[in-house]
Amino acid sequence: MRPRLSVADVLIVDDDEDILEALGDFVAMEGHRVHLAHDGIEGLGRLESESVDLILLDVEMPRLSGPEMAYRMFVRDAGVEKIPIVLLSGKLGLDGVAKAVGTPYFLSKPYRTEQLHAVMERALTERKPSHPALPPPSAHASS
Repeated sequence: MRPRLSVADVLIVDDDEDILEALGDFVAMEGHRVHLAHDGIEGLGRLESESVDLILLDVEMPRLSGPEMAYRMFVRDAGVEKIPIVLLSGKLGLDGVAKAVGTPYFLSKPYRTEQLHAVMERALTERKPSHPALPPPSAHASS
């Protein structure tokens, strides 16, 4: 049996409805409160109205990518820049994207639920916020 995390508020940001639903179900089964957003713009809006402890963030999304959302959180300087971010993506070179975003937490898709549990536990325990170095390229250029 896996160790139990303390209850946390987790914001999940992903443009794929099936992934969003599956992640939401998993996080809820882990005993956490779930907040959902379909892209980075909606994710930033959720951060204005809801307090969260952790963000599970897709990289490639329309309107505002995961790295762009992380950067906007960082420059906003309203406390949201201190929330740990776990990047989730099937994108090649995810480790480089995570480095640019300044987060030590990332998982390449597909991943096992045990891996997701472990990275969530690590992020919630260590609480290292991201520190984006530079503004990422526009999501519109890559979408």
